[in-house]
Amino acid sequence: MMINSRRKFLASISMLAASSVFPVSQFNFGQSKKLRIVLVGTGIRGTSFWGKRLVEAYSDILEFVGLSDINPGRLEYAKRYIGVDCPVFLDFDDMLKETKPDLIIVTTVDSTHHQFIVKGLNFGCDVLTEKPLSTDEWKIQEILKAEKSSGRKLIVGFNYRWSPYNTKIKELLMNATIGQVTSVDFHWYLNTYHGASYFRRWHGLMDKGGSLWVHKATHHFDLMNWWLNSDPYEVFAYGSLEHYGKNGPFRGEKCRTCEYKNKCDYYFDISKDQRLMDLYVANETYDGYIRDNCLFREEIDIYDKMSAQIKYANNVTVNYSLTTYSPFEGWRIAFNGTKGRIEASLDIPYNEKVKIDQAEMHAKEMEQNALEEANFEDIIVHKLWNDYDTIKVKYKKAGHGGGDQRLHDKIFKTSHIEDPYQRAAGSRDGAMSAIIGIAARKSIAAHKPIRIEGLTDIKPSIDRT
Repeated sequence: MMINSRRKFLASISMLAASSVFPVSQFNFGQSKKLRIVLVGTGIRGTSFWGKRLVEAYSDILEFVGLSDINPGRLEYAKRYIGVDCPVFLDFDDMLKETKPDLIIVTTVDSTHHQFIVKGLNFGCDVLTEKPLSTDEWKIQEILKAEKSSGRKLIVGFNYRWSPYNTKIKELLMNATIGQVTSVDFHWYLNTYHGASYFRRWHGLMDKGGSLWVHKATHHFDLMNWWLNSDPYEVFAYGSLEHYGKNGPFRGEKCRTCEYKNKCDYYFDISKDQRLMDLYVANETYDGYIRDNCLFREEIDIYDKMSAQIKYANNVTVNYSLTTYSPFEGWRIAFNGTKGRIEASLDIPYNEKVKIDQAEMHAKEMEQNALEEANFEDIIVHKLWNDYDTIKVKYKKAGHGGGDQRLHDKIFKTSHIEDPYQRAAGSRDGAMSAIIGIAARKSIAAHKPIRIEGLTDIKPSIDRT
């Protein structure tokens, strides 16, 4: 009985990853054998969202049986922080052989995702990976091949889909509120706190994160693919590095020891964050990773200014931009349709009734269990030849706008319930979001539009339903 219930749970994960219709039966997770989970990559996201929070919220149905990382110091810290008493491994293969998990969670450096995903699938496990799926088209193709040949399933953790605000946009578009969508303007702004942090970290190197076209914008492209219910067909992009990296007026080894700390507007005092000190600074000697690196160092080679035009298979055109040194953090989007226009935005300070602390914004978004009073955010619907309507959506900032908890619940508690918005994301979703960023990189290098078809085996579809 215990084994049968567990098998049903694993089957529901596979169906979730495939975005299929879910079984209607209820599972008694607490009365069956727990799901055996391993985590590879014990950084901030891995230890918090995919570690500590799972233990706190779902320990009745799952258990961590192994943690893996190349840094032994971070491993030991992760074990204490997550609150588990499982073995730790420097070698991922050893972990698989010794623990025989049901589910592998991948939260490593982006460029290595494919290694662990492919190994996990081929080992006979289902895999859940943080975004992006991968950083290069050939790596994505390896993942797709492994999923098909192994018979196992891959889930991609796209939490932005699960925010009530983003879901409301999806609902309006599904109901053809403005008729057929013809074009979209989508602009994302990273402020000088959050945006700058990418250039301090490994994300500032193309061979680690594939640029912010892939690491950050994959969230935005996935939303766009999901909202439009279509696949990208062609991408033309511009990008340059004009603010960070070699463009800085001065540079140091790291913020802690920098002689320019009193002059630099971007000075970051990592000693004020005990979690970062314990996780990263205390363990620098093992792998040399510096969390408060200089964002003006010469080796930075990603773009800090990006814009693209994306043509979809259903003939919708999208104008997209990403700014990494904005005075505020937020986003704006407008959908133009045959019967009207939808406008939506979050965190634009001129639209807010209260002042937003830009220094604390990202921290608030990352908090998982914050006691926060809900606000109401507006979505504007303007029909042709009519006055506009304002739709108010209940919204909390913590946990990525409420998306984090809803994503977790869908995977571990309510996978049997059919979702009319089809928010579950599998390998195809991960591939088609990352491939837009990869095509944008290729377009910048080649100075020409890049067709999506041919980069992987996936053929763009007009209607993804």
